[in-house]
Amino acid sequence: MANTKSSGSSSPKDDVSIKSGADDLAALPEEYHLGREPKVQAAPLAEGVSSAQIDKAESALGAAVLRALKIRPPLPKDAPDAIATKPSIWDGDDVEELKAKYINPQWENIEAFDPNFRWTVREENQVRRKIDWKIMFWACVMFSAVNIDRGNISNANSDNLLKDINLTQADYNLGNTLAKLGFLIAELPSQLISKRVGPDRWIPIQIVIFSIISAAQFWLSGRASFLACRFLIAIFQGGFIPDLILYLSYWYDGRHLPIRLAWFWISSNICGIITDFLAVGLLKLRGLHGYAGWRWLFLIEGLITLAIGIASFFLMPTSPAKTKSPWFPNGYLTDREVKIVVNGVIRDDPGKGGMHNRQALSLRMIWQCIKDYDMYPLYALGLLFGIPKYPVGNYLTLSFRELGFTTVETNLLSIPYEVISIFTQFAITAISELANNRSFVAAAEDIWLLPCFIPLVALPDPINPWSYFAIMTVLLSYPYTHAIQVAWTSRNAGTVQNRSVSASLYNMFVQASAMIGANVYQASDKPRYKKANKGLIGLLCFNVFILYPGTWAYYKWRNRSKERVWGAMSEEEKVHYLKTTTDVGNKR
Repeated sequence: MANTKSSGSSSPKDDVSIKSGADDLAALPEEYHLGREPKVQAAPLAEGVSSAQIDKAESALGAAVLRALKIRPPLPKDAPDAIATKPSIWDGDDVEELKAKYINPQWENIEAFDPNFRWTVREENQVRRKIDWKIMFWACVMFSAVNIDRGNISNANSDNLLKDINLTQADYNLGNTLAKLGFLIAELPSQLISKRVGPDRWIPIQIVIFSIISAAQFWLSGRASFLACRFLIAIFQGGFIPDLILYLSYWYDGRHLPIRLAWFWISSNICGIITDFLAVGLLKLRGLHGYAGWRWLFLIEGLITLAIGIASFFLMPTSPAKTKSPWFPNGYLTDREVKIVVNGVIRDDPGKGGMHNRQALSLRMIWQCIKDYDMYPLYALGLLFGIPKYPVGNYLTLSFRELGFTTVETNLLSIPYEVISIFTQFAITAISELANNRSFVAAAEDIWLLPCFIPLVALPDPINPWSYFAIMTVLLSYPYTHAIQVAWTSRNAGTVQNRSVSASLYNMFVQASAMIGANVYQASDKPRYKKANKGLIGLLCFNVFILYPGTWAYYKWRNRSKERVWGAMSEEEKVHYLKTTTDVGNKR
């Protein structure tokens, strides 16, 4: 039996989650891999059990927005001394059997695992705040390093980069294509390396290497060096995001990670705003020692991200149970705080104890993940949903310069859509929390883009520069649903190893999408790119009216098929299946 879950920020009643027929049977381990409320028979806890136990909304940011807007009532106040421990399968009588099934003896947190351990709301809140500042904040800083070094090419374009080193539009497209190809090639190998050496080692290595290459763009001299740098930066950035999300999953349970990931994605917009302002100043260095402003931009921003990479070697602990080091002899957490983190995570998802963070994936594991056909609809979405936004984003600063805006104006005019995007991100998470069908919420990005492309084709020549700025600002302010689809993919994956591989595969399809998008606008179609934009309108129509509804229909059909099979079983057959099946993860 296969159960594939789907959720970007999916609620327990999401129709596009493929649910297990086993949902009808209480106290089943596999229910912890589903998009439904697990039906476990928990051991009695002290009075005043935390309301966090019943606050199951995975779209925590959306729920918070709705409460802030008074659309939803505030959560009940927890008594500070109430028991915050979440009921789980570990509260039954078969703990030793479950340990043998779920816990790897080499799991790095095994010494802190204690099924009988209990903690209070006050303690949990204190520990979570500490992790937010010491782990999550630095994760956002590291993500900013990636965004700086992969995005500053747009700022450099506003300072005549292409003309200075004699690049054509075709060369620029090829550079963007090679960058996306580098991401695509590196996604899966990066995940495998991360699983083998640990994300706490691999992520800082990635940042240091791509920062050095980015800073070396100061010495770009022509087509060959430009293409080589774009490709090499991407090679060492590929896999960074799934590596980092996997690392964060060691520290947060399923109730608290989603809102952190929402802020993680929003930090990308904040970083974009900061770097646009920074570019205004750095590009004014043109002429210093005879060098162009874009050269100083690459060098200085590369050195900034290099400092972040070096610091990351010292600021990324191996795991919650291993935060002590020569430079932090007392560690980040007390022994009791370690147990709160470890037991909170493993109670929420027993599968996280199945591999230690230095354990490599075998070729057999990888092949099993690749064969998982229930993931294919999501890979198709990853390939097609983002193509329309890439060409307009890649050519934004070049288009502004061609319309007569100065270098400073071009970089400042890139800021409004970054600001608006923060609000559309809040809006889409709130809508996602209200809606019962996340497949259609995920389509919001393409639904937004569709009407924005029509004036790009319909308006007569020559287009007014400020009209073009207005259209581009609205278009690029789209609600960012990639995060929803990443979480949707993760929820569908099931096991730890399948999450790692499926996240990489999904992102590989996204990078393939970006490669296609990088070549949509051709010099022969300048300056309005009307032929290309007409094709993008056709693709948007396909995505909105066929692909997303088709994905919803597929998962709906899978749900009904599974429910019929499970419903036809007797209680004895269900128990026998659960005890004897060799199916794992999302195939249980």
